[in-house]
Amino acid sequence: MQLNFIANESVASASGRTLPVIDPSDGQVFDEIQRSDERDIDAAVRAARSAFDGPWGQLSAAERGRLLLALAAKVEQHVDELAALEQRDCGKPTKQARADATALVRYFEFYAGACDKFHGETLPYQNGYSVLTWREPHGVTGHVIPWNYPMQIFGRSVGGALAAGNCCVVKPAEDACLSLIRVAQLAAEVGFPPGAINIVTGYGHEVGDALARHPGIDHISFTGSPKVGTLIQQVAAERHCPVTLELGGKSPQIVFADADLDAAIPVIVNAIVQNGGQTCSAGSRVLIERSIYDQLLGRLGQAFEALRVGPAAMDLDIGPLIRQSQQQRVWDFLSDAQSSHIPVVAQGQIVDEAPETGFYQAPVLLADVPVRHRVAQEEVFGPVLAAMPFDDEDHAVALANATPFGLVAGVWTQDGARQFRMAKRVKAGQVFINNYGAGGGVELPFGGYKSSGYGREKGFEALYGFTVLKTVAFKHG
Repeated sequence: MQLNFIANESVASASGRTLPVIDPSDGQVFDEIQRSDERDIDAAVRAARSAFDGPWGQLSAAERGRLLLALAAKVEQHVDELAALEQRDCGKPTKQARADATALVRYFEFYAGACDKFHGETLPYQNGYSVLTWREPHGVTGHVIPWNYPMQIFGRSVGGALAAGNCCVVKPAEDACLSLIRVAQLAAEVGFPPGAINIVTGYGHEVGDALARHPGIDHISFTGSPKVGTLIQQVAAERHCPVTLELGGKSPQIVFADADLDAAIPVIVNAIVQNGGQTCSAGSRVLIERSIYDQLLGRLGQAFEALRVGPAAMDLDIGPLIRQSQQQRVWDFLSDAQSSHIPVVAQGQIVDEAPETGFYQAPVLLADVPVRHRVAQEEVFGPVLAAMPFDDEDHAVALANATPFGLVAGVWTQDGARQFRMAKRVKAGQVFINNYGAGGGVELPFGGYKSSGYGREKGFEALYGFTVLKTVAFKHG
């Protein structure tokens, strides 16, 4: 049984209730987590405040950096253990689970180096004055971590908050808690003071709501759906608590006729099948210049047919989806597409070894998707790629921007001037030219336009959101 981690201690929930932990590969229960409530959140917030007002808050920036660097080294020593936890908890193929654990190391390394390099400014002002700014941590930050990339999003969110000097209360998704509990334990082992990192598990409508409402939380970082993001904003607004929101996307890959298709095709395929398509920045739409539409669809179809889906331990192209309700969600989208007579170009195969009780979905390539169809407008969060043709650059921009989201976009063209025009015109927080994702890049600020949320995580930019700017004016004559 997994326990909450509060003030460097493993503790049961106040209610004594638990929730099952299910392996997506076979649908079977293999562990339990705590079903916590507002009492556990209150205990965690009090522990975080005590740490912030005490030992953590008294550390210098350099000392915080040393602790984060020590945690990075500790996580690196436990990559295999953490990957195994993530694999069984989330259904990730081995290579994906290891990549996530390795990315967590890099996040802690990056933010360890940033701690003592986050500076204020001196400002020119009237004669007789000296004015300067510095940045102070909010205090206690709340972090609601989704189930699709627990370790990576913990790294980009909690890593940045700790680097800025905050103490953290973390509510992982009830479907994916195991790796984060272990990381918090490792942090205690390397010397993080009690209360610096606290993990409280349970349902979103119970624990997440209590976290968002708690008056001791000074900032909230949330990654998840626009619906829940709206609820968190509303609750936080009642006490004027700032929030950082990353709320998903419907990201386009825009392929012009002059693109290097040999380079583009494997990237386009990976961008929708990685993690079973359960990725906020998944390239879930491919917009293709009409003159190469049939050609590219044919080649993408061949790539899709070669994809294999199976149990996480088999380390195939795709593992299971996270849970049965997510599998049903994907089925509902595909059923709507079928009812609308949207053609299926190709799909991958679920291997015979996959248990019938697992949550599997073969990757599907759809063609000629109408721009207003829900498959082209809403986040499926599964391995479904929607293709549509465009006639010219203006048409491509119109299609790319024709959703409520604006998180990421990919542009494939050899025309240098067009590369810059498209980067400026597409409404997305990240635009990748002749690549997609840039290898994950922990240094690269990440966040969206429109319904994809606001604020930025990752990179140095994240530190601005996790701090408050203070202006100090000295009058000296």
